[in-house]
Amino acid sequence: MVLFNRRLQDLDEAILHAQSYEEYKEVCHEHDELSGAEEWKHKNPCKDYDYRLIRKRVQRMQLAQSSGDIFGLMSILHEGLHGNLGNIANPELKSQCKIGTKVLIETFIEQVLKAIEAIYNANENKVDFYEKLHFFEETSHSFGRSCLMLSGGAGLGFFHAGVVKSLNEQNALPTVISGASAGSIIAGLLATRTQEELQTCLTPEFIYETFKNWRVWRGIDKKGLFNSKYLENALIELFDLTTFEEAYKRTGRHVTVTVSPADIHQHSRLLNAKTSPNAIMSQAIRASCAVPIVFNPVQLRAKTPSGEVIPYIPNRRFADGSLMADLPFERLARLYGVNHSIVSQTNPLVVPFLSSEREDSKSITNMTLRHISALAKRNSIFAFDILEEIIPGRATKLALHKCRSVIDQQYVGSINILPEKNIRNLMHILANPTVDSIQELMKQGEKATWSQLDSIHRNTIISETLRSYLQQLKQREARMLKGFRPRDIVDKRA
Repeated sequence: MVLFNRRLQDLDEAILHAQSYEEYKEVCHEHDELSGAEEWKHKNPCKDYDYRLIRKRVQRMQLAQSSGDIFGLMSILHEGLHGNLGNIANPELKSQCKIGTKVLIETFIEQVLKAIEAIYNANENKVDFYEKLHFFEETSHSFGRSCLMLSGGAGLGFFHAGVVKSLNEQNALPTVISGASAGSIIAGLLATRTQEELQTCLTPEFIYETFKNWRVWRGIDKKGLFNSKYLENALIELFDLTTFEEAYKRTGRHVTVTVSPADIHQHSRLLNAKTSPNAIMSQAIRASCAVPIVFNPVQLRAKTPSGEVIPYIPNRRFADGSLMADLPFERLARLYGVNHSIVSQTNPLVVPFLSSEREDSKSITNMTLRHISALAKRNSIFAFDILEEIIPGRATKLALHKCRSVIDQQYVGSINILPEKNIRNLMHILANPTVDSIQELMKQGEKATWSQLDSIHRNTIISETLRSYLQQLKQREARMLKGFRPRDIVDKRA
């Protein structure tokens, strides 16, 4: 027993110090084999998910596919396919092993992917093209999709670069992405760079050369403590005058940058190819990074069809996006149909209080603590509302309003990727970076992502496959409809 425990401890250390995801996976599998977790994966019964429901769905899909019943497959997927069917995404399942999950759950996902492929490739003499198109439109919409949200965090934002680097290398990047404050810079890279180009710019050397002088002291008698021209020059160098619409057409990623108003009677805004297609990304990101007191607020800009740069939302200035919309999940859900979120969280105000696992313990103590925390949050919001009403002065009201917004936000998602909680990381917040500090934060981001990659893959593969096939069908439809008269198109779609 002593030797057994010693070997598991050695493997735990090897997992902690793994230098690549391949090494991490290999050690995790060895750990699961030795600890008995591999045996647990092969046993269907488990209180943490409805194994009977999942097993029945697998059997029904296998039977329909073996008999060539495409309409049967379409019916099975239509009637009950969603991301957490039978509680298969329950985070409690992750606590039983280092990597992977129940074999039955993996079999279910594989069978769904086979069914989707069979429907897409079905003979169109039996399944009409528009029946296929309708199926993929309806199913992808009802199933939903995942988003990646990158929080604020000033100098800690380079942690996001490691997270994105790891997701990009494993082909696990969602196509819906948001960024606030420091996170908006990395979101901008995702908006404007292809998968191959990201490999070049997500390096400590590239990031250092771009942002080595982002913090230059200007003085306390100015609107901002730091001179913003160095940050502005870096953003222009990265993004030039690219608009959100131009970025989307280049990469196909739905990237949102959040900004907060610099006055009291406005709401935060989400800038993207849907809401603000002609807005210039570099200015939006500069505004999102305008931490109050540190940098002055920003006037947004847009580009006309002729290429002229003009003010966007004249007479309004915007500041740090994380103040009011660090993680704008609800609005992303309305815009893009997302129902699952991956969060890279570096906000120094909240990281010390968060766990990477969104698990709600059923113990009386933890339930009581959650209840007390919720009451404290509601009472704090009420107190700020009262103060905002009774205290005079526009500047004071604005400060109270921003503080209220910071408290009244949700800072976690379905999957949370967090940096290490140590004093050393706090020193990065307002410091000019070095190659070593960027490398350290990026490595933290990569390693923090490795433990979540397996879950991310399981939670995104179905939605991304559905949308990939839907996109291909829509491209076919566009080619088919070329030269059709409007009446022909209406008749065909009917």
